[in-house]
Amino acid sequence: MEKQLFGLDARHQGLVHLTPNLVGPHQIPAWYCKGCNADILLSTKPDGTWVIPLEAKPIVAKTPPTHCPNCGGQEFIHDPDVLDTWFSSALWPFSTLGWPEQTPELKKYYPTSTLVTGLDILFFWVARMIMMGLKFMGDVPFRDVYIHALVRDVEGQKMSKSKGNVIDPLHVMEQFGTDALRFTLASMASPGRDIKLAEERIEGYRNFANKIWNAARFAHIYLAGIKESMPPTDQSFPGLWIRSRLNDTIQVVTMELEAYRFDRATNALYHFFWHEYCDWYLELIKPVLQDTMHPQGSATRRMLQETLEVFLRLLHPFMPFISEEIWQTLPHTGKTIVTQPYPVTQTDWHDPSAEETFHLFEQCIGLMRTARVLLNYPPGKEVRFFVTHENPAAIVRLGTLEQELVHLGRGQISLTHVSQRPMSNVLRLIRDGVTVGVSVEGDVDLNKALDRLVKQIAETDRESQRLDGKLKSADFVSKAPPEVITDHQDRLRALSRDRAMLTSSEQQLRAMLGV
Repeated sequence: MEKQLFGLDARHQGLVHLTPNLVGPHQIPAWYCKGCNADILLSTKPDGTWVIPLEAKPIVAKTPPTHCPNCGGQEFIHDPDVLDTWFSSALWPFSTLGWPEQTPELKKYYPTSTLVTGLDILFFWVARMIMMGLKFMGDVPFRDVYIHALVRDVEGQKMSKSKGNVIDPLHVMEQFGTDALRFTLASMASPGRDIKLAEERIEGYRNFANKIWNAARFAHIYLAGIKESMPPTDQSFPGLWIRSRLNDTIQVVTMELEAYRFDRATNALYHFFWHEYCDWYLELIKPVLQDTMHPQGSATRRMLQETLEVFLRLLHPFMPFISEEIWQTLPHTGKTIVTQPYPVTQTDWHDPSAEETFHLFEQCIGLMRTARVLLNYPPGKEVRFFVTHENPAAIVRLGTLEQELVHLGRGQISLTHVSQRPMSNVLRLIRDGVTVGVSVEGDVDLNKALDRLVKQIAETDRESQRLDGKLKSADFVSKAPPEVITDHQDRLRALSRDRAMLTSSEQQLRAMLGV
């Protein structure tokens, strides 16, 4: 369903803030007969405007009179005063579309869907537009009113030149880019709270724009041979997974836009592109892209091209400039991204099996990276890992991921049962059914490893106590949004699992040290 903000496609054009000052005040529809008021209409202002005394008798009409109903005179003075500016502004939704004429624009755009405005003029303007719309058009001018937040400084103070705390948007756009500013404001547009704007936040989303740009540069290295857009045939695990995740992101962003939760929509876009597309997908497909003879090369490149193009269309309302710039360099149809359809979910893109496989893969890589940190192995050092699962079906699935585990785990992978692996000099990390063993080589300082582990356990305990204290606070629970409480509960459960894994690792290291 398309929403319109006074005739503009909300999803393609972004948010539009309308001001009531765009329409000039209307002159009062009153005229004065010169004959009937000859004795009192005696003076004019220096600019030629008549001074109308209170006792003058007006003729009120929709159109200028042609003759006086009292004396038959045909000379009139139009009252120079104007109606209150809010009266004129109240006519904005239909007077700008050609009313009282029944123009094509009026028929198409009235009533519209959404008004974006501030709380301070809710009665002065919004209520008046509704009343005038009902009076003259027989219908309200809009169905939804989105009341945006007030932008304040980082301390929550109202911006004022006298205070010297004004953030100049032109300066910010010059320094960080217009897209970064737009994305920042959208990301902070939570209902019921004002925006405390700091340049550090804008700088953070400038980095996000840089991330998108650099990812596109990486993609172009391998998309040079693709001249036209074609449906991808990639059936590999990374391709099926990222397409499923993109499909879910489209669903979330669309749902949040319909609910006017622009902050949640931007969070979904940010999380998908930074933490799933870049951190995982691009890393997973590098070996395929770098091997010019790889049988999956062509299909992988087309999936890369399609997912990037769809994401840019999804991002466009929030970051219109960078999305247009990159989109123009990809195979596409049409002259501009603005006129392209907004992405919609595809039933055949949803792949629960690929997402379950990734969850298993992510758990394994996470434990492998944790093991490296605990034993202080450098990231580039090739390490021997033993990987298994308590579920036989999961072991079979891990077998299909061996190459991906070798690539991101940066080591030798042995998919063996626990009973078939070495029992000595192996540190085992166990979590949610996954077991990852790592060889403890002779140059590992076990005492330092144990110290690091003890510190990490202490940090985990402190964070668990902090979250548990907040969740036990009646004041916090009564005021915090439901999603915040759920997030705290999820993090507390995750910390509990981490604590169990770290405690098991501590016991193993102490056994190796004989203490």
